[in-house]
Amino acid sequence: MTAMPARALLLEDLPDVAAWLATLLRERFPGVDVAHAATLGEGLRLLDTGFVADLALVDLGLPDGNGTTLIQALAQRQPGCTIVVTTLFGDDGHVFPALRAGAHGYLLKDQPEEKLAAALDGILRGEPPLSPSIAQRLLRVFNAPPEPMHADAEQLTAREREVLVLVSKGCRLPELAERLQISRHTVSDHLKHIYRKLKVNSRAEATLEAARMGLVSPGR
Repeated sequence: MTAMPARALLLEDLPDVAAWLATLLRERFPGVDVAHAATLGEGLRLLDTGFVADLALVDLGLPDGNGTTLIQALAQRQPGCTIVVTTLFGDDGHVFPALRAGAHGYLLKDQPEEKLAAALDGILRGEPPLSPSIAQRLLRVFNAPPEPMHADAEQLTAREREVLVLVSKGCRLPELAERLQISRHTVSDHLKHIYRKLKVNSRAEATLEAARMGLVSPGR
């Protein structure tokens, strides 16, 4: 995301925390329209009304389910939305399923407010919003010995591998198209094929899976 978000979806069940995050959103993104949902059901119904979000802050532990369900719905129905997890859970059992569901970032609510604000500011610069401890977990995965490639990964074409390397460097769709001298539509097709073959739902997880299997070196 490089443009100021016009509409944001906030999924948070605790009223005080929801008010705090809504205020933070309005401070960092002046003029943003914040729609709040206190339960998973409310969040899904909000999508059904046609509400389109540019940015979503999603809690995971909810009274009626897990926020990853809304993340999946947003990733599938609103691919242009930047989805950021805001939670107290920082373990692998929460982090990686959220990324697999389609989250673009992961922020811990117990870090200092100025850190959260800085992470939100970075979204406009194309920086992934990640709490330091979460970034360390991801680096640990990148630095782990590669696992043998499974059949789906071996089916990646040379062009798809090239796209995957650039994605792992943080290139967005317009830059991918320019660097590869192909249309954005063709880049989108390559990304769809990569997601299908690696069985992932987001760029973040595609890069993680590629690093695990040795398709992409951690330092590239």
